[in-house]
Amino acid sequence: MKKIDRETVQRILDVADIVDVVSDFVSLKRRGSSYLGLCPFHNERTPSFSVSKSKNICKCFSCGKGGSPVNFIMEHEQMTYQEALRYLAGKYNIEIKEHEMTDEERERETERASLLAVNEFALRHFEYNLNETDDGRNIGLTYLQQRGVNEAMIKRFHLGYALERSTALYDEAKRKGYNEKYLVDTGLCIRTDTGRVYDRFKGRVIFPVFSVAGKVIAFGGRTLKKDLAKYVNSPESTIYTKSKELYGLYQAKQAIVKHNKCILVEGYLDVISMHQSGIENVVASSGTSLTDGQIRLIHRFTDNVTVIYDGDAAGIKASLRGIDMLLREGLNIKVLLLPDGDDPDSFAQSHTSTEVEEYIASNEVDFIQFKTGILLQGLENDPIARSRAIGDIVQSISLIPDAVTANVYIKECSRRLDINERVVALEVEKRRKQQAEKDANAARQERARKSLGDAAQPEGGAIPAENSDSPAPVAEAAPFVEPATIGSMPTVSDDATRDEKKFRRFMLKYENALVKYMLRYGLLTLADMVDEDGNSVTVTVADYIKSELERDSMEICNPVLASIYNAVLKLQAEDWPRVESDCRERLEQARAEMISAGEAEIRASAADLSDIERREGELKAAADEKYIRDLREYAMTYPERVICSSPDDNIRKVGMELVAERHVLSKVFTKYTHIIADDERLPDIVPRAVIEYKDAMLEWQIQQLNRSIKEAFSGHDNETHCMELMARLSELHALRRDMATYLGERIILPR
Repeated sequence: MKKIDRETVQRILDVADIVDVVSDFVSLKRRGSSYLGLCPFHNERTPSFSVSKSKNICKCFSCGKGGSPVNFIMEHEQMTYQEALRYLAGKYNIEIKEHEMTDEERERETERASLLAVNEFALRHFEYNLNETDDGRNIGLTYLQQRGVNEAMIKRFHLGYALERSTALYDEAKRKGYNEKYLVDTGLCIRTDTGRVYDRFKGRVIFPVFSVAGKVIAFGGRTLKKDLAKYVNSPESTIYTKSKELYGLYQAKQAIVKHNKCILVEGYLDVISMHQSGIENVVASSGTSLTDGQIRLIHRFTDNVTVIYDGDAAGIKASLRGIDMLLREGLNIKVLLLPDGDDPDSFAQSHTSTEVEEYIASNEVDFIQFKTGILLQGLENDPIARSRAIGDIVQSISLIPDAVTANVYIKECSRRLDINERVVALEVEKRRKQQAEKDANAARQERARKSLGDAAQPEGGAIPAENSDSPAPVAEAAPFVEPATIGSMPTVSDDATRDEKKFRRFMLKYENALVKYMLRYGLLTLADMVDEDGNSVTVTVADYIKSELERDSMEICNPVLASIYNAVLKLQAEDWPRVESDCRERLEQARAEMISAGEAEIRASAADLSDIERREGELKAAADEKYIRDLREYAMTYPERVICSSPDDNIRKVGMELVAERHVLSKVFTKYTHIIADDERLPDIVPRAVIEYKDAMLEWQIQQLNRSIKEAFSGHDNETHCMELMARLSELHALRRDMATYLGERIILPR
């Protein structure tokens, strides 16, 4: 087995754009210099998922998940570090160069990768059967053609056929070296109690199910016999949870975003026929009742849903069940019932694309109109039944999270049902309060369960707890990040003393600040100094912090922060010279192209020679300024990109916390006022952070020394020892007074 080499990893990290990557899964809207969308990692109605193009990271400020493009793909698609890199390489057409993996790295290959590999093999096997075998062409292909599915749709949805022979897939998979365990775990094969293994989908037309990222995660099989269950589906597995997937979403997601609308149907062929008719923003719940997970999946891409159901009693009943779930998620819902006897498949097959679009536009109705027509039909002379039906409609309105939208529907309900608007509003508010009480009780119960589960856990903070009972998972050694070497400072482990743990917690705030500056601005110039030989030396932020800590024999004591600190130093020493050279070359080429294009435009439009000279001077000055600005920006973001893309889970998580910014000033504010950014005042804030760190260290030492003095006197130690402790205490106080002069915040008096 092989591993992606370091140069390829760096190229992937340089090219992958966080907005581009996240947009494949989440509908984003611009908010100032950032982008905002609904978090794909938890259930929310108000967007809190922020994407920063400049920092190339994303973060949900509600659940805390996010990270670099690599980390986002790992989290969202449940991939390993290597799998996420391969996904991004494929997305950006980057050639992957590899080297052989060690035995230890091979052992870290996950079960998920093996399951996906088996499914990918099965996909190719089923496609081959359909197109290249006699049974596949005569049975499977003939069936699809009879259902009106054309060749383009067969290829687009990767339709296939499973041969009637009960071990056709199993035998071929074993011949090619696939593990029987994964054939069974994916559900492609079934193992009996006697140990016999046979194919699950034998003799069926195959409909592969893809994840949003395009990975084959499951299959549906349609029999052509009358005495068997019509459809058989893959069981749930590590890679497939039926309630969280929608058939056709991978093929439909771009059209959904383009039209800002998702059309929801029931079955595989409903989706395929609609796509074939030219309507591509269509997905299916795969014949199951709509679930919260599927609704949240839709909500990532659009706020608008049209639900199409068959015009029979079962279709109507299904539509009523799904409406309230969609409303609760804050979606705008339209409902469409097809003519009796039609389903989306047959309707799309018997009408042109234009006719289908026109029918949807003319016949889709809001849920009030739909429910009113369905629930009140035939109840004109039954007041009690009518009251229950109206209560059902009011209940639906009470689920709408947006107050303005709910008020619009209250007015519409009042008008349609001829009920006083205030009565409807009061009933809606009553039901909302009842639901809020239920939700609050459920939340309290969940917190109680969680507190019982967390009772034995250590205190948390901005970074993962270091004294956890179990070690944090590490996927593989980071290409740029090496474990920190902790020297004299105490490390907290399972057998650490209480004082050592207290020391870690006490210093955490100050270490966070130092490492944050290292990560954000470590490669930027802090000052130009003259050495002992009279030579001018450029001192970076990383250089300064390193020299200050080494001068007083100090080290970052938190292991994860120390890893990041050392990683930035390693980046600066080993990687940055080469990376900076490549960056300068790209920017110089861009500068030359900018000047060349500008000079051509100037010569074509200038009034005279003096105008040409003036404008060309301005052009070159602008190009130089852009070159310097872009180089500085790249130097500022390079460590962030590397650390936030580390394969080490803890390093990625903490790195993202250090670089993420929840609030960004709006363009309206900054248009009229220049706000001095941190990177513009590094000579002030970095030395101050170092002094605060040292001051905190002195404060801790003074606390410990005071305790030692108290114990010495109470223990009747000899006078010489007590005086030595007092003298040391006086020295520490003197040092703190010097620092207080710089900090200017407080005066430190001897205790």
